[in-house]
Amino acid sequence: MARLADYFVVVGYDLDKRGGSEGQGHILQRFPEKDWEDNPFPQGIELFCQPNGWQLVPERERPSFFVSVLTDINSERHYCACFTFWEGLDNPQLPKAEASEVDEDEVPGLVQPAQVFAPKSLVLVSRLDHTEVFRNCLGLIYAVHVDSLSVPLETVIGNLLTCVIPVAGGSQRTITLGAGDRQVIQTPINDSLPVSGSSVAHLFRQLGIVNVLYLFCAALTEHKILFLSSSYQRLTDACRALLAIMFPLKYSFTYVPILPGKLLEVLSTPTPFIIGVNSFFRSETQELLDVIIADLDGGTVTIPECVHISLLPDPLLQQTQTALSMVLDPELEMADHAFPPSSTQPSTLKIQDKEIRAVFLWLFGQLFHGYRWCLHIIRIHPEPVIRFHKAAFLGQRALTEDDFLMKVLDGMAFAGFISERGPPYRPTDLFDDLIANQVERIRQEECSPHKVMNHIKELAEQLFKNENPYPAVAMHKVQRPAESPGHNDPKNLAMFPLLDDVTVQLFIDHAAAKLQTAPPVVKAELKGMVPSGPPLGDIVDRHGHVLANSARRLEVVRNCITYIFDNKMLEAKKLMPAVLRALKGRAARVCLTQELNQHVLQNRAVLDDQQFDYIVRMMNCTLQDCSHMDEHGIAAILLPLVTAFCRKLGAGITQFAYSCVQEHMVWTNMQFWEAMFYSDVQNHIRALYLEADGGEQSIASRGQQESGPAAGGQELLGALELASEQSRLWPTLSKEQQSERVQKEESTVFSQAIHYANRMSYLLLPLDTSKNRLLNRSGIGDVESVSNSYVTNSIAGSMAESYDTESGFEDAESSDVANSVVRFINRFVDKVCNESGVTNEHLKALHTMIPDIVQMHIETLDAVHRESKRLPPIQKPKLLRPILLAGEELVMDGMRVHLISDGREEATGALGGPPLLPAEGAIFLTTYRLIFKGTPNDPLVGEQVVTRSFPIASLTKEKRISVSLSMDQFIQEGLQLRSCTFQLLKIAFDEEVASDLAEVFRKHMHKLRYPQHVQGTFAFTVGQSGKTLVEHKTKDKNQSIKTLSKNLVKSAKRTIGRQYVTRKKYSPPTWENRSSLQSELDEDELSVSEELDQGSLTLSSTIRSSDRQTMSNVVERACCRDYQRLGLGTLSNSLTRSKNEPFRISTVNRMYTVCRSYPGLLIVPQSIPDSTIQRISRCYRQNRFPVVCWRNSRTKAVLLRSAGLHAKGVVGFFKSPNANSAGPSQADSTSLEQEKYMQAIISSMPSYCEPSGRNTLGGFTSTHMSTSDSSDKLRQPKIGALMKQVMGGKEDVPGTFSRGALGQRARVISLSQPRVSGKARNPPGGKWGTIRGSGRLSAYNPEVGNRLSSKESPQPNGGPSEALFLRQQRAYLYIIGDKTQLKGGKQDLFQQWEVVPIEVCDVRQVKNSFKKLIKACVPSSATSEPSMTFHRCLQESEWMCLLHRVLQVSVLVVELLDTGSSVMVSLEDGWDVTTQVVSLVQLLSDPYYRTFDGFRLLVEKEWLSFGHRFSHRGAQTLASQSSGFTPVFLQFLDCVHQIHLQFPMEFEFSQYYLKFLAYHYVSNRFRTFLLDSDYERIELGVLYEEKGERKNPQVCKSVWDYIDRLNKKTPIFFNYMFSPEDEEVLRPYSFISNLKVWDFYTEETLSEGPSYDWELVQRGRQERLAEEVPDKPDTTTPKSQRHIVWPCYDSRSRVVPDAITKLLQDLQSLEAELGLPPEKWKDTWDKIKANQRAEAKLENRPSFNSSLLMSSNLSHQRRSQGVYLPESGVGSSINLAMDRETSTTSTPVAGRPSTSTLYSQFQSTESENRSFEGILFKKGALLKPWKPRWFVLDKTKHQLRYYETRQDKECKGVIELAEVESVIPGTPTMGAPKNIEEKAFFDLKTTKRVYNFCAQDSPNAQLWMDSIQSCLSDA
Repeated sequence: MARLADYFVVVGYDLDKRGGSEGQGHILQRFPEKDWEDNPFPQGIELFCQPNGWQLVPERERPSFFVSVLTDINSERHYCACFTFWEGLDNPQLPKAEASEVDEDEVPGLVQPAQVFAPKSLVLVSRLDHTEVFRNCLGLIYAVHVDSLSVPLETVIGNLLTCVIPVAGGSQRTITLGAGDRQVIQTPINDSLPVSGSSVAHLFRQLGIVNVLYLFCAALTEHKILFLSSSYQRLTDACRALLAIMFPLKYSFTYVPILPGKLLEVLSTPTPFIIGVNSFFRSETQELLDVIIADLDGGTVTIPECVHISLLPDPLLQQTQTALSMVLDPELEMADHAFPPSSTQPSTLKIQDKEIRAVFLWLFGQLFHGYRWCLHIIRIHPEPVIRFHKAAFLGQRALTEDDFLMKVLDGMAFAGFISERGPPYRPTDLFDDLIANQVERIRQEECSPHKVMNHIKELAEQLFKNENPYPAVAMHKVQRPAESPGHNDPKNLAMFPLLDDVTVQLFIDHAAAKLQTAPPVVKAELKGMVPSGPPLGDIVDRHGHVLANSARRLEVVRNCITYIFDNKMLEAKKLMPAVLRALKGRAARVCLTQELNQHVLQNRAVLDDQQFDYIVRMMNCTLQDCSHMDEHGIAAILLPLVTAFCRKLGAGITQFAYSCVQEHMVWTNMQFWEAMFYSDVQNHIRALYLEADGGEQSIASRGQQESGPAAGGQELLGALELASEQSRLWPTLSKEQQSERVQKEESTVFSQAIHYANRMSYLLLPLDTSKNRLLNRSGIGDVESVSNSYVTNSIAGSMAESYDTESGFEDAESSDVANSVVRFINRFVDKVCNESGVTNEHLKALHTMIPDIVQMHIETLDAVHRESKRLPPIQKPKLLRPILLAGEELVMDGMRVHLISDGREEATGALGGPPLLPAEGAIFLTTYRLIFKGTPNDPLVGEQVVTRSFPIASLTKEKRISVSLSMDQFIQEGLQLRSCTFQLLKIAFDEEVASDLAEVFRKHMHKLRYPQHVQGTFAFTVGQSGKTLVEHKTKDKNQSIKTLSKNLVKSAKRTIGRQYVTRKKYSPPTWENRSSLQSELDEDELSVSEELDQGSLTLSSTIRSSDRQTMSNVVERACCRDYQRLGLGTLSNSLTRSKNEPFRISTVNRMYTVCRSYPGLLIVPQSIPDSTIQRISRCYRQNRFPVVCWRNSRTKAVLLRSAGLHAKGVVGFFKSPNANSAGPSQADSTSLEQEKYMQAIISSMPSYCEPSGRNTLGGFTSTHMSTSDSSDKLRQPKIGALMKQVMGGKEDVPGTFSRGALGQRARVISLSQPRVSGKARNPPGGKWGTIRGSGRLSAYNPEVGNRLSSKESPQPNGGPSEALFLRQQRAYLYIIGDKTQLKGGKQDLFQQWEVVPIEVCDVRQVKNSFKKLIKACVPSSATSEPSMTFHRCLQESEWMCLLHRVLQVSVLVVELLDTGSSVMVSLEDGWDVTTQVVSLVQLLSDPYYRTFDGFRLLVEKEWLSFGHRFSHRGAQTLASQSSGFTPVFLQFLDCVHQIHLQFPMEFEFSQYYLKFLAYHYVSNRFRTFLLDSDYERIELGVLYEEKGERKNPQVCKSVWDYIDRLNKKTPIFFNYMFSPEDEEVLRPYSFISNLKVWDFYTEETLSEGPSYDWELVQRGRQERLAEEVPDKPDTTTPKSQRHIVWPCYDSRSRVVPDAITKLLQDLQSLEAELGLPPEKWKDTWDKIKANQRAEAKLENRPSFNSSLLMSSNLSHQRRSQGVYLPESGVGSSINLAMDRETSTTSTPVAGRPSTSTLYSQFQSTESENRSFEGILFKKGALLKPWKPRWFVLDKTKHQLRYYETRQDKECKGVIELAEVESVIPGTPTMGAPKNIEEKAFFDLKTTKRVYNFCAQDSPNAQLWMDSIQSCLSDA
């Protein structure tokens, strides 16, 4: 029973204390005056009566009512019902105002009313929440007062305060206050269920489903929630509703449904809360950053950015929302029905309220079901103590990752839930029933919303019944005040009177006395055992979290353990990887622990070393995947096992498994230990009471315990049941029995605490106690650092291997370990003992024991540690030695490392097959390379060898990483090394490698990567380790080099000054002695020229034959051969200079004084003297003035290269010559000379020299244009279009093409020939690259003829029409310049040159692009992010865009040159992009450069001689380290590769050749690509290294020599499809869609490493074959011929060679078998080609002018493909004769040729497929005569064909060799030819018949038989 009202209070406006604007309230009267003992009077009521503040108002307001809630210090809630009305009083401000009238001017218009109204509140304070009853009672009191009823107010209040009603139990009580009123109060049946009226339904109406769910989750996860409304009662209702839906959890934080304005600072409290505030204060709530604000009036919920609300886990959230919408909006479902039911109204508010609450109850049933199975009961007497095992609960629900549930379980509300509902013996309610009996139903129905609705309706009914047990009763009779008295007439309302407190007190005393005499009401409490409901076990299976095919996996685990204990170690080793993979699954882990359990006898299992290793490894792997929470209880089951398995180390020394499994998070997690401790305590306490009840039960339960995974469940059931039973009996026991039980339980807990102190010290003290784990972990530590070290011997230590201990500090360190472990255990002991009620004496005893336990344990560990170090180390795979090059030496011997897999998936087995990586082996550092060689960790591929290596010079990035290998040793440090040969080594040093050794390795690597000087690179130091760097040269030659390098600069200066001084007669030295073309430095120009005339003009005729080979070295310097080939002038002196030669070879730079980075000999216009050149050169950057590097043999247009102009030079260059200046300034004169220079170049062009005048088009009339045949027009794109693409986008087209700022249009660029020659019908066309299957012209603008016929036509892009855009004259010289360089220059209208401004890619761009490209092709770690896919990264690198730009510019230049204009490429410093463009242009325009010799010459001329800075761009020395690696040359090679792909028949070399160069240009194996210019090469004396003098013939110094030698041996560099056309100009497509990623970037061969060091690969293969030979004699088992080809492991081109390589290899091996001298492959190949041509000629058919065409579906543009099907029955054959195109079309034949091309791909008639042929007599069919026939044996088609005569084309018949059974000598039969010996007859037996043949003589017959026989055996 409880009082309905504890206090009645009257609160009024305090007139005395009114401050400025704010008034105050004060308590006028309160009854009773004394506080009740059980319920003190709450403070601060006056604040809550007027939450907005006490104010006087000018007009009377209507009475109001609301309930606010106050919480006292014991967290009891007091409901304060406030009834407020307004009373009139004279305005207290008026008199004051009058007094001050004199002092201040009053504001006019602000008339103070004479009477104001003050609020007065009647307040009821109660602990019960009966809102309606309170409203009625207070209303009645007000009515009595207002209507002046005859009842005294004291009586009403006295009755109110003495009214007592039951708290719960479903009774009803009628009360009356003695004013003729009557009310019925119904109490809820069960007190624990909240009463909500219809507040929940209102809340959902105000805010909506999603918003309320947000608030619900926020309240459960402890966020701050603030309600806003202008109605107080709504605030209270909303708060009440939120608490109601949280049932069965209770809200335990600040709860203030109505917060007074004065207390608003409460909102900034750091703790969670639910608070309501009037909307009046909305502005004050704006700056709250972490508060969720729900506006009830506006229906919004605002969640701040910094707040993250975890929502319900997924299927639940969806189901809850569905159920709620079915309750609140039942029409939603039917909304789309064609015939909706007449009415589906939602239930009434009161019912709806309960339905919503039922949904939440159902939700909690889902969330918490099975919670009772995770309770640990640790004390039963005197009070039950219960703990919840959170990890197990989450683990069984498979919700460990779920944020929401984690937070709820960690929250205060849930802690309260456990302490309230945990005890097993207590009254139960609806929720307990739901958990116990309806979980199964919930689970089955959760997927069908209608069944769920039915369930919810049932629950709602129970909730409704609980609140309204007697729904029919409603007998309220309460007096309401008469129609509220006239507001205007204040006289008729008296003030609320002062009550007589004595009278009221009498009522109260009287009632109290009556209560004392009444007999006590005894209400039996209905306690009972709380049922637990179904266990959680099978839920996991339902969600499918158990791994598929787990039965097979468990079998593997069981077998492996059996093998280990049966000592079958080999079997166990094979199974190990599978077991370790299986242990990722939970079922397998549980299975492992069960299996191990069976091998433990009397708590001990002694193993030998290897068994111990395996068991420990499996334990580690099992723990590896456990989280630190141990939610599946795996660590818990292993805990007893790690103290059971052990091995004997020596006399009396045993090592237990726990010393090897300490490296896991779980052991440092306090919660894990607590859960373990509590579950053990529970088992012991259960045993304690079971023993008391009798023995047989315990046996039964023990049987249960061992019966598999369900054991845990049954045991737990027993514990809670026991506890419930004991709690029931407790009151019946005597005092002695009670205290005995308490004591027994207490000592049980105590003994367990001691046991756990020991256990914890086992797992927390590392074997090597000098290393501290706890300190290092800092408590629980970060999850990243969990390694999984299984280290059984030498370092059986711990994580802290980085703590190197100094010998002197051992003791300090170990005591440190001891201290931290002691502290950890003490914390644990304090916590669990306090919770489980251990006495203080015992606790003190524990604290004294713990340090001793730890110390003892440390001592035993020391002994174990000592012994374990003596164990023989684990057998590790032996280190494999790498094969080294001749002259390559080891710098550091192999260090054991693990090669970790990186982001490339092939080797890790991600794409199928066992993983090759990670692998274990060693890393070797040599003078040339960094090599890893080892074997994969996976035993399935354990016999394969994995090799990864790259040249040390190509290392681009080195970074330290720390790696933890999954199952094996913990490895502390590693390195990630990236190379620009697209290789990545991620290595982790093994623990046997000391960290300082790793550091030494890094230092050596850096030293080798960045030598002080280029002479420190491998190419120079090869073969000379330990010696000083000496050039291998005889003394006198060295001398001349030295003088050169010393005197070079000095004498250069002298030479410039002294032009014509003749010295002693010059005697040309022999070529060997000449270290430069002028070794006598002081000779003047003239004499040099004369002498050279005799010495080298006819470069081949004059030189002695012995020296000719040496000559090839000179080429590197002046490339004279090429200049002569191009007809670009000869070396001759000025007197005999031939005037008709437009160009000459100038020696002006012979001393490298004009330009350091140019070669010594340069081609310049004939008319320009050397002195001019020196002046011109100053205008250009790096003095790189324009020189000629190539001439088009047909149009005689020339290609020039130079650097960009200096900034000052630009303006000077473009200034008009007649600038007003006093006398010609320096700038003017140079710009004039420059102009002269340009003019000289232009005048060298034949088209310019023609008589028709300079401004005409030199014979370019439109008639001529039209003669250019149509195929040409189709073929070539508009140059205008090309120009526009090259120069940039649409918007800047009109201006960019202009001559400077004036914006005049450029001239028409014609595409026809300069002169109309006799060849006009067959134009000098090039070809465009093939893109299979797509129309070729689609990429270009279709208006083809416009620029040729110069019609006007509007541009498709809206620019000016083409004819305007290109002026009617072609420039003779185009200068390709950098857009940024050419701003602001002017040009003279009549100059014949045009500037084409383009945007160049900066070197920095190339560098960054390359970095990104490497990361895309060789990622360092696998990633699943969609933004990091290969193609996305490739796109972001922009590498393809850069290639596109370079190719585009090159194609433009090719077009211009081909149309007869000269081009000068003048970009950046003239050594990067310029070189790329110039080389590509020559490659595209001149077929010579597409051969081996030509390409070599091109690279030597344009890249080496013209000074591309290889050393600088390759960051080859310490000096250039900072500039970083910039692969300009690689970019060029990639462009060549792209062209090669589009024109596979135009190149003599293969793709491999390009890759070979790409690899070796950075490898520093050869000297070719070292140094930045010829000048530097001469200085070092590497330009002419004579071949004959090499000490070590193995060491090639030039990459070209190496390629030549290798090319003689093997066709690896040769392109079998090489079939060039004469004078072919290539025009590749350059769009990004046509470019392919070069496979050089992505391929790798793990079996042998990069294949570009050929001799290494060959030796490796020989060794491998040698190893395989010994197996041959063992012929018992047939050896499989199958070989698996692994894309990333094998070299595909070697394992699966192409057909021709295979045939050449077979030829070689046959020659070797027959003992014939091997023929060079090239000779064989040439012979075959010659034969083929000869046959083709005999046939009088046009053949290809080249070799076999390998690819059958290669459609080639400029070759026709006729298809010829002969009309005989022999079977079709296809003619692929490809001749020079005669038709005008060039579209390829669509569709692939048919498969019969495999036979007749190369020929048109059978005759070409004749393996053997001749005349034979053949006997006809029955009775027919013998006849001579011409027989042809065809191996290709496997036929024997015969013809009437040799010339006959029609085949008479065919014998298929497939049907032939035998060939035997025959006998002459009737009618056989005469005079032929008997042996000339032979028979051919087929499956159908026997053919009789007769040859001319017996040798001939023998030949035929042999040939046919060999054909048969081949098949």
